[in-house]
Amino acid sequence: MHENASRLDARDYASDYLYLALNIGEQMLISGAEVWRVEDSIRRICRAYGAVRVDVFSITSSIVVTIYGPEFSSLTQTRRISGSGTDMHRLDRLNQLSRDICSRVPDPVEAARELEKIQTTKSYPLIVQFFIYAISPAAFTVFFGGTWRDAAVAGVIGMILKVLEQLLNRYEVNAFLSAFLFSLLGGFGAIFAVKHGLADSMDKISIGVIMLRIPGIALTNSIRDFFSGDTMTGLLRFLEAALLSMTIAFGFVAADVIWR
Repeated sequence: MHENASRLDARDYASDYLYLALNIGEQMLISGAEVWRVEDSIRRICRAYGAVRVDVFSITSSIVVTIYGPEFSSLTQTRRISGSGTDMHRLDRLNQLSRDICSRVPDPVEAARELEKIQTTKSYPLIVQFFIYAISPAAFTVFFGGTWRDAAVAGVIGMILKVLEQLLNRYEVNAFLSAFLFSLLGGFGAIFAVKHGLADSMDKISIGVIMLRIPGIALTNSIRDFFSGDTMTGLLRFLEAALLSMTIAFGFVAADVIWR
C-alpha cells in the first residue's frame, strides 16, 4: 500500500512538472522561438526534475511530450498551439526561466508563479507601439527612395493600421484575414494620399507600410529549422511565411483594383 501511494505521489509530481514544461514550451513557440529551442528547453526541464528519458516532438501548432521514470513509468501530454508572434523580450525571459529551473530545480508551483509573471507582464506601452508603427514605415519609405512627404504619409498610415491591428487582435481574427485587411487598408491609404496630392509615390508608401507585416523572422526560422534537421517544421513555417507574404501582396493589389 505504501509503495502504491509513493508511486502515485511520484506520478502526480511528474505530471505537474511536465505540465509546467509544456506551458513554457507553448509560450516560447507563441513568442517566436525556434522548434529546436522549444524541444531542448522542455527536455532539459523534465530531466532536471528527474525524468530518465524525455521524448519531445514539436511543430508550429503542436507539442507532444512523453517522459519516462522508474517511479512513475511513463506519462504523455500534448498541447495544441494556436497563434504565434514575435516577442523577443518575453522569449528572453522564458529562456532565463528555463535556465533557472535547470540550475535550481524549484518546486513546480514556484516555477509556475514565475511563468505567470512573465505571461502577465505587459508589452511596450501603447504610445510606444504607435511611435514604432509610425517611424518604421516612414524610415523604410525614405530608404526605398520616397520623399519626405511620402514618409510622413506612411507614418500616419502606420498609426491607423495599428488601430486596426488592435481591433483585429481583440476579436482574434485569423492571421491571413488580418494580413489581408491590414494591407488592403494600407493600400487605400497610399492611393488616397497620392490622388489628393498629399504624397508623391504610391508604390514607395506601400513598400514602407508593407514592411510592418513582412514575415521575415518566420522565414529565417524556417531556414534555420531546415539546417537543424527539423524538415517538417521548416517546411510548415516556410509555407506559412510564403502564403502570408502573398496575402499581403494580394491586399495591396485588391486595393488598387477596387479604387479603379
